Amino acid sequence: MHLIKKYANRKLYNTNEKKYVTMKHISEMIKSGKDVSIIDNETGEDLTSSIVSSLMGKDSGETDESLSSGLLIQLFRKGSGALTDYAKKYFSIWQNAFSLAEDELDNMLKVLVKNNEISKTEGSRLKNEIMGFTTSLKKWISEMVDKRINEALSVMNLATREQFINLTERINFLENKIQELESENKQDIK
Repeated sequence: MHLIKKYANRKLYNTNEKKYVTMKHISEMIKSGKDVSIIDNETGEDLTSSIVSSLMGKDSGETDESLSSGLLIQLFRKGSGALTDYAKKYFSIWQNAFSLAEDELDNMLKVLVKNNEISKTEGSRLKNEIMGFTTSLKKWISEMVDKRINEALSVMNLATREQFINLTERINFLENKIQELESENKQDIK
C-alpha cells in the first residue's frame, strides 16, 4: 500500500518512495494496479475517494462519499466500459438465477401434480402467481442497476448523450462557419 500525504500547500508526498508526486504519478500508480491511500497530513482524513474522483474528471469538492475509494479506484483502472461490464455481469447473474428457479419450480410442480397433491389447474395458477412476482423482481433489479450506474456516472462527471450530440452539432456549425469565412476571405483577396 502506497501511503500518500497531502499537505496544506497541495503537495503530495509518497511516504513509500520518500518523494513528492504529482496527480499524474498517482494516476499511473493506480492504473498499474498499485494500492494507494491518500490522507490529509494535518487531519489524517482519508482523501483517497476525493482524489480518485478528481482524477476521473470530477472536482474533489463535489465527491459522492457514498462510493468507496476502492470502487472508484477499480472503475478508474478498468476505464469507461467498466460500469457497463459490471451491470451486464450483475444482470446476467440474476437472469441465470431466475432461469434456474423457474426450472426448479416446474420440476416441483410436476412432482406435486404427479403425486396428486395439487391439480394441474392449481399448479398452473401457482406458477403464474410466482412468475408474476419474478417479473416484478426482475423489473426492480433492472431499475436498481440503472439507478446505481447513473449514480456512478454522475460521480464520474461524464457527458450525457444529449450533451455529446449538442456539442457535435455546435462543432459542425462552427466548422461550416469557418469554411464560409475562409471562402469569403479568398474571394476578397482576388
